[in-house]
Amino acid sequence: MNFLLIGGIGTTEIILIVVVLLLLFGGKKLPELMRGAGRGIREFKDAVNTASKDIEDGEENKNEEK
Repeated sequence: MNFLLIGGIGTTEIILIVVVLLLLFGGKKLPELMRGAGRGIREFKDAVNTASKDIEDGEENKNEEK
């Protein structure tokens, strides 16, 4: 049963990635790395949302001036 997840990554690929990460970093360091990656992704999403909101606000102000 190999169902596809986001981006065409299947179950086998996910298992392979987890095994490689465990071999490279060990079980004790892996949760800390994932936590840091989660924080980085969250900060990136916040920055993208802020930038898109600023762009939308700028377009609204430009339309109001006309």
